Formats: sequence, C-alpha cells, structure tokens
Amino acid sequence: MLRPRFWLLSLLLIVTLATSCARHRRAQREAAATSTAAETHSAEEIRRENVRDLASVMADELKLRDDQTQRIRQVLAATVEQVNAAQAKYGTDKAALGSALRRINTTSEGQLKQIMTPAQYQLYQQRKPQIQQKLREQRAGN
Repeated sequence: MLRPRFWLLSLLLIVTLATSCARHRRAQREAAATSTAAETHSAEEIRRENVRDLASVMADELKLRDDQTQRIRQVLAATVEQVNAAQAKYGTDKAALGSALRRINTTSEGQLKQIMTPAQYQLYQQRKPQIQQKLREQRAGN
C-alpha cells in the first residue's frame, strides 16, 4: 500500500516542481523584461525547459545514453501534459484525480522501465529522492 502512495507522491512532486518552477521562471522573466513582451517565454516553452532539466539530471545520475535521455524527455513531456489535463478535467474531485494520477504514474513508470536497463531502473528507484533534490538545487541556481 505504501508503494503506490510513494509513486503517486513522487509523480505529484515532479509535476509540482515543474509547475512551480515554471511559474517562478515566468515571474522572473516578466519582471526582467523591460522592452518587449517577446522577451518572455510561453508556458509551453517553460514546460519543455523543465522536462529537459529533469531528463538531464536523470541522465547524469543514471548514466543514460543520449537515445535513452531523448526518449525519457518524451515520456516526461507526455506525463506532464496528461497530469495537467487530468487536473483540468477533475479539478477538485480528489478521488477521480487521484485515480487518474495513479494511472498516469503507472503508465509513465512502465515506459521509463522499458527505456532503462534493469540496473538503471533499479538505481532510478533508489535515487529518486536525490534526483528530485538535485533538480531543486539546479533550479535554485538559475
């Protein structure tokens, strides 16, 4: 029972980090932009940057090959889109949202497992908290 909750919380943490970082970056860019609105990035560009950041941290920590990193970026981008869609669809219906997020997490984890070698996936499971911390530190430095 603890495992599904852990994975759900991990997925929610990743999405929360991506979303909050996107908001923070957007606010910084808007504050810094003085001449034109073209200097700010769209929310979609920010989401792509966040997915790229997470995939890069995973690549460093797990020693992923370039092709694995690219495929993981695609999985993460699709996961973020699915979570955003579920949040928009279910809003405050916690039961339905929780069920949708568990399905999304199961699919995402299955795809990551297929991309990584068994040793990389085991290391990913063990180092997930460190990966998340490293991503937070990397974003704080930006």
